[in-house]
Amino acid sequence: MRLIRARNRQLSAALLLAVINLFQRPLLAEVKTWDGKHSIEKIEVTVVYFLPRDREPLPDWKERVGYFCRRIERFHEREFQGQSSMKAVMRPEPFRSGRSTEQLRGGDANFIFFQTLGEVDESLRFGRGERAAFPILLVLSEINWRPLDDFFRVKPNGDGGWKFEGNYSNGRHFPGAEAGGARATYIAGRGVGWGLVSADGWRVPYSGTDCVVYHEGCGHTVGLPHPEPGNNSVMSLGQYHGWISESWLDEAQKKRLGWKPPEQPFDRKADLFSTFTALPEPRVPKPNESVSLKLTWPDSSRVKSCRVRLQTDLLGPWLEVVAPTQSGDSRPEKVELGRFDRATPVSYRVDAVLDDGHDAELWGYFQVREKPDVGPTPPTVASSSDAKRVTDKPTEKLARPQDAIDLLALVDVSKDQVSGEWQKDGTHLLAPKQFGARLELPYQPPDEYELTVIAEPLDEPNGLLLGQRSGG
Repeated sequence: MRLIRARNRQLSAALLLAVINLFQRPLLAEVKTWDGKHSIEKIEVTVVYFLPRDREPLPDWKERVGYFCRRIERFHEREFQGQSSMKAVMRPEPFRSGRSTEQLRGGDANFIFFQTLGEVDESLRFGRGERAAFPILLVLSEINWRPLDDFFRVKPNGDGGWKFEGNYSNGRHFPGAEAGGARATYIAGRGVGWGLVSADGWRVPYSGTDCVVYHEGCGHTVGLPHPEPGNNSVMSLGQYHGWISESWLDEAQKKRLGWKPPEQPFDRKADLFSTFTALPEPRVPKPNESVSLKLTWPDSSRVKSCRVRLQTDLLGPWLEVVAPTQSGDSRPEKVELGRFDRATPVSYRVDAVLDDGHDAELWGYFQVREKPDVGPTPPTVASSSDAKRVTDKPTEKLARPQDAIDLLALVDVSKDQVSGEWQKDGTHLLAPKQFGARLELPYQPPDEYELTVIAEPLDEPNGLLLGQRSGG
């Protein structure tokens, strides 16, 4: 009888423990929207690239959208430690609107928000039927509420010129142009969220654009307000401080959602996603000034690889930087980018992998400026369009030249190269693979001449500029 009673006690204890665990598990998973009406234990964000009918997609739009999907997923995972999971699903093709840019801009910022989200929601029949997660519709738009060249960060000034518009602080660029128009709402009755990020908030990777994508796409869409008092969290001023990996969700707000602090706090200092940064030095470089990216890593980490790419044209290709690290350097402190021979915007992206397999990617942006307070301007005519190219005018047909000079035969690369290592093998001149590479031909042309150039791209074309030096 004693043995049976002992076994019964053990069975009762086991049942009691099972009941306790049964009650404990749902408590950790009871994370809900701000009003407590809908579970956000699982969230699915449908990410849509939105195009007005008169616009063409960015050549690399999938890479850009995919980057933000991964950034917000990793941030959400870090902040909720499994108590809420979020999956960002990118729509495989752009959503082509039935409306033009002008029609979408026919009202205020709220008008373009409801026009855009309403059209996408209706077309996709969003949130209808059975659901396994809280549905959020996040639209990344190709346009802003008002005309803005978001790569150069300028808008038409009304006189055929350009005026800077954007958030610019201590040499760093952040999202937040007045022309942007990002919006979001939580629709409690339907149990869905709507978020719109305009072009200024995502197309060009200023520091903090990933904050905007989460702020509008995963924050307000579950009812989160701006915390008071303000701080550098993602639902407050995080987008004006740095990348989302440097930000956080306000703890009081997370607790209101039902999140419970884990017994073991997350160590951000040891986490690659949380600590990795890449900032230009100098912060605002001048033309022909050497530029590098200063990198920060977790303590005691060893870097397996670090890949850096640059872009100086929003529609152009990404050029890989050849920047080997020093032998035996476990954590390279910087990567040399080279020199830029003119004022220009520069987007960059860094992919890093540690020896332990952890990886991180980071996109950023800076401007090469002639003066710290004077930014570059696009080679366009400022108008109501965001990027209206100069119209080619018919030119008078010139007579064929009587005398021809082989300029290639005159080139001595050891004397004539100004930037970069050029090569010549008799009948060919090979340009180095870098931005700002320049060679000056040793010839003074007459007032009128015709120049014939035969150029063969040996990899993805980036650009070839021809010009005449003046003023000595």
